[in-house]
Amino acid sequence: MKNGEVNQSNITADAISRLIQEFNKLPGIGPKSAQRIAFYLMRSGEEQSKTLAEAILSVKQEVKLCSICMNVTDAERCIICSNEQRDRSRICIVEQPQDILAIEHTGIYNGTYHVLHGAISPTEGIGAADIRIRELLNRLQNNSITEVILATNTNLEGEQTAFYLQRLISPAGIKTTRLARGLPFGTELEYADDVTLTRAFEGRQEF
Repeated sequence: MKNGEVNQSNITADAISRLIQEFNKLPGIGPKSAQRIAFYLMRSGEEQSKTLAEAILSVKQEVKLCSICMNVTDAERCIICSNEQRDRSRICIVEQPQDILAIEHTGIYNGTYHVLHGAISPTEGIGAADIRIRELLNRLQNNSITEVILATNTNLEGEQTAFYLQRLISPAGIKTTRLARGLPFGTELEYADDVTLTRAFEGRQEF
């Protein structure tokens, strides 16, 4: 600890310190934000804190993966896979469930999805067996699939994953496309704006 730096646990009740530490573990939540959230909850009514706790528990207890596309759902099939109006001849491959939300917001795509729940990253010890590739290959045995759209993130891990998938899919003779370079390198799909994402879809090219 630096000179003059105060240990938070020495001046804060143990319960508050623990809550701050837990919030600080969440992505995008720094120490200051964690403190603000913790003290806000302390000041708020008991009912609000109870509602938040129940919502968190509900996610862990009720949410599961769609038996087809691996998206998050509270049923056997997600709302997209259950929709008979979707184009089932196309599959858009994304890394995370939140990427689907970004694409759906544009309204440009009416096919189905497959969620990998990660990307190949040798530096982090994540290989092909650690993400949902096997489930994808099982789906591709359906002869009705005519196009696979690779919509992994435009960073090193996303590019590695896209190239790996392309090598697996191409022998099956299925058209494989990649989103156009309207997305700058390093962009995560969920943060792309609607216009950029729409242009990336419209300009996708065969891989």
